[in-house]
Formats: sequence, C-alpha cells, structure tokens
Amino acid sequence: MADAREQTRAPHTVARAPGAAAAALARAGIDPVLARIYAARGVNAPEDLDTRLAMLPPPSRLMNAGAAGARLADAIARGERIVIVADYDADGATACALGLRALKAMGAIVDFVVPNRFVHGYGLTPGIVAEAAARAPRIIVTVDNGIASVDGVRAAAARGIDVIVTDHHLPGPVLPAPAIIVNPNQRGCPFPSRNLAGVGVMFYVLLATRAELRARGGREEHGGGSLPNLAALLDLVALGTIADVVPLDAVNRALCAQGLARIRAGRCQSGIAALFAVARRDASRASARDLAFVVGPRINAAGRLDDMTLGIRLLASDDDAESRRIAARLAALNDERRAIEASMRDDALAALARVDEATLDARHSICLADDAWHQGVVGIVASRLKERFHRPAIVFAPGDADDLKGSGRSIDGFHLRDALERVTSDAPGVIRRFGGHAMAAGLTIGRDALPRFVAAFETVARAAIAPSALTRTVLTDGALADGELSLPLAEAIERGVWGQGFPAPSFEAELDVLEQRVVGSGHLKLRVRCGGVAVDAMLFGRAEPVPARIRAVYTLQVDRFSGEEALTIIVDHWLPATG
Repeated sequence: MADAREQTRAPHTVARAPGAAAAALARAGIDPVLARIYAARGVNAPEDLDTRLAMLPPPSRLMNAGAAGARLADAIARGERIVIVADYDADGATACALGLRALKAMGAIVDFVVPNRFVHGYGLTPGIVAEAAARAPRIIVTVDNGIASVDGVRAAAARGIDVIVTDHHLPGPVLPAPAIIVNPNQRGCPFPSRNLAGVGVMFYVLLATRAELRARGGREEHGGGSLPNLAALLDLVALGTIADVVPLDAVNRALCAQGLARIRAGRCQSGIAALFAVARRDASRASARDLAFVVGPRINAAGRLDDMTLGIRLLASDDDAESRRIAARLAALNDERRAIEASMRDDALAALARVDEATLDARHSICLADDAWHQGVVGIVASRLKERFHRPAIVFAPGDADDLKGSGRSIDGFHLRDALERVTSDAPGVIRRFGGHAMAAGLTIGRDALPRFVAAFETVARAAIAPSALTRTVLTDGALADGELSLPLAEAIERGVWGQGFPAPSFEAELDVLEQRVVGSGHLKLRVRCGGVAVDAMLFGRAEPVPARIRAVYTLQVDRFSGEEALTIIVDHWLPATG
C-alpha cells in the first residue's frame, strides 16, 4: 500500500524562473549557474549577497531592544543576579549559551534554568518561575519563549522579579505583562526581518546591552575590563538559526554566513567543535547542511529524550575534555532518538495503511495518537508524515494523566498556528494550550478531546487548503547545460548558506543508470550518465533496483574519501523516464 500510494503521490516538478537579475549578477562576476540560482531566490543585485556584519540592521531598529539592553546594563552595574529561562530545543539552547557567555563577559552575575518537557512543559510557567526564584534573581530573561507566558510573567512580578521576554514566536491576543518584550513579530516592531530565530533575537539584545555599556563608559567603571566581541559567538547564532528552520532572509543569511566562517576557521565554541568531531565531520568544511542535519539533531536529542541542561552545558563549556564527554553522550541520545523515531514512523504508516485509500486521499490533514509513542519525538514523526503525504500532520503522545502532547508540521499555504487558533474558536475547550509558527506548532489537548480535535482540525484544513494544493510541487533549478555539472560548482554550493526560504539548489535530468548496487543499510549506489558526464550517485532509503533510465531531481555533493574529492549527485526524487 505504501509503495503504491507513494507512486500516486509522486511530486510535480517546476523549474524556478531565474528572472532578469541573473544576467546582472553574472555581469558582476558571479558564476552564471549560481547567478541563475540566486536570481530565482529573489536576489536582484550583488549587494543582496553581502553577508558582512556591517550590512546588518542596527539593534535600535528592533523594538524594545534598547530598553532591554538598558535594564541589563543596570543589572550589571548593580550586581543583580540574572537568570535565563531557556527552551528545550537547539534554538533555545544556543540562545541560552549565547546569553550566558556574553553577559558573563560583560560582568553580569548570570545563571540559567531550562524546563524539562516531561515535567514542566513549555515556556515560562509559574512552576519554572518558582525554580528560577530559588536562585534569587532580580531579572528573568526568557530566550526562545515567553511571548505566551502571561501567567508566568505575572508570577514573576508577584515575587518582585523583572522579566525581559526575548522570543520570535507569534504573539497571541494577550501579551505578558509587566515585561520588556523583544520580538520582531510583535505589533509595531519596525525591524526589517520577521524571521529572526530566538538566538538571533537574543544576539540583538546583547548588541544593545553592549552598546548601552559602551555609552556609559564601558565595564571599566566597575573593574570589569573591556567589552566582549560578540561576533566571536556567531557560531552559536548560526547553529540555532539553521536548526530552528526559520526562513533564511538576508539578515539570517548574514548571521549564518559569519557563524559558519568562524567554524571553518577553527574559532568556534568548544562544544560545537566536539559535536563535529563526534560525528566525524570536518569542521573546516562546515556547511549549513552540517548544522541542520548533523550538529543540530545531536543538541535537540538532549531536549527530546533527556534534559536540555546537557546541551546548554556543552555549548557554554570551554573545557575540551568536558565537551568531548557531553558530545559523546548527545551522540548516544541521538542514536536512541533515531531508533524511537523509526519505530514510531513504522507504527504510523501501518496505522495509515489500515485506512481505506480513498478515505485517506480525501482527507486534508493527518492526526495520529498512540499511547506507546514518545512525546519528545512526535514532531519529527509529524514532519516525516507531512513529507510523505503532503498534508499538515499532527502526532500526539501521552502527556500527563489526562493529557496528550502534540506536535504538528504544515505545508506551504497553511498557517498551522493560525489554524490551531481557529480550532480554539470553532471548538472551545478542545485545545488546552498551543503555540508556534506557520510551519510548526505544539499543543496540549485532553485525552478525551482527541476525536473532537481531529474533526475540528480537518474542518479548518478543508476550508483553507484547495484539493490541488495536496499534490506536492517540487521546485527545481531546471537542467544543467552541458559542461555545467562539475566539482567546482558542487564546492561553491557547499560554501553557501541554504535552508528554509532559500533552498539549496536542485536540478532535473534524465539519467542513464550504468551501474547500481545496494550499500549500507538499504541504499542504492549508482553510476549514472548525466548530460554526457559519468558520475556517482546515491539514492537513499531504497534497496530495490531502478530502471535503466530515470527522470530525477538531484542535488550536488562533494564526496571526500582518503583525501580525495569527487563529485556525487544525490537523487531526491525519481520516476521512470518516459522517452
């Protein structure tokens, strides 16, 4: 059943139109293939590719960043204790480590608390405020959370603790108060990027704090020495930004490019270097893909299966031996996460296989729950279902005694957080808590409310998603002309900053399959002819042979083995060639 349905859901491919800007970029000295790629992603002039820090908008444009910086500068001057309340994903962990490192370097007394997803739930809850209060702070700074923490901010105020909220999630109808809120998505914020990750918001608050201290005469007034170079921490910003899958607009590309440059130059944090080492990756060739699929998942494994304190300790450590120990532990947790994910994914596909094919095809959404599933992995499984069936998917696992904790992933054109808000309006009381973005969200419902939620969510999805939108469309960069497929092109692409909203280049071609054999745990290694060039290729997750000629969408990769470099293509989608 799964194979048949996969074939019927084979994606349409559409080549991106490069537009007139491609010629202008090529005239400016950019490789013609890259010029076409950039132009198809909205880059209109060479300056749009400028990733120098000088091109970033100043912190004064981020609403309330100056007020937050002034309050933190006051705390430093007065010796007041600051406690950072983190989130339990890679964005929250990097934001917390960034704050710990930078504020300490500015002379602050700073500590942190991170909720355990299995005990506390998400955000600045009254319970987390109580734990933070045990450290006697005068200020709580939230990172990657807090915009929905109305009760938590109120609880902090009742204890005489000021709150600075740094977040990037979409605000609800009621903002937490009293608090200084720094969030580019709050109403009235003039910052040119709405897409900063939580770590990016915190970076800007720290820039504002340093500017305030400098305006007051620096740390020398209280014997703290010189102010830190915050650019030295951009590897943390790059990791959190890419791992959180936020759109890579010009601001985020600049932050990530600068962070990747530091990693490649061997000037990254000890913990990031250890994560590259434990994954047997060469940090001197670090790519955005490495942060997304190698380093980020190992950090996230701490919050999914254990306690993100482990990840924050790693990212805040300067002890190489400690970093290696923690990185090894995170690698083991990530292996465990993979095994749990595979089991849950298989269970989910088996459950969907029992649904009549016509019934499943008619649905606009997928919602599944199982008492045996792990709440730390539901988001990954939802992502896998969304990719396979091209429908918004929400997966639930047991929470507290009568709760189900869910995580959802969406398709383009269906705003998941807004959809959940519509469900709360159409079916009051079904959702207990929710939050998130357009493409990802989390929620808690009562166990007995599951059937009502499934029905209400399907109704919202059906009203918002046209049937034609349920067929996946894969955008490609078209076909490479003869002579354009090359190792230098693959190397240039590898050095770029690609991700959500600025996808890595992919190409279309008809491939002659010259050789094929199964390698590893069920992958096909191919030798193909592409545009007159014989090249190695990989088709992951398939052990059955493919036809002698296929129509493929592929990406380029530099294969490094025994000191040698070679071009490899990765086949992402394929169909039998019709010609």
